[in-house]
Amino acid sequence: MLEQKIVLNVQMNCEKCRSKALKTAAKGEGVYSVAIQGKEKDQVVVIGDGVDVVRLTNLMRKKLGKADIITLGEAK
Repeated sequence: MLEQKIVLNVQMNCEKCRSKALKTAAKGEGVYSVAIQGKEKDQVVVIGDGVDVVRLTNLMRKKLGKADIITLGEAK
């Protein structure tokens, strides 16, 4: 499979929330790399192979509240 780059907009108001978001995303099957980006540090970037985006998004919603898929594409 191709390496995917997924960007999720996640509700993160504090450092503890950001840490929880990174740990939650890293638990996803096929995830290689997780990072925080964005002007307001509210985007989680996940790079992996064969990542189930819907499952990952639902997991983020369950743990953190609001989470939306911004982009999904091939990692460069």
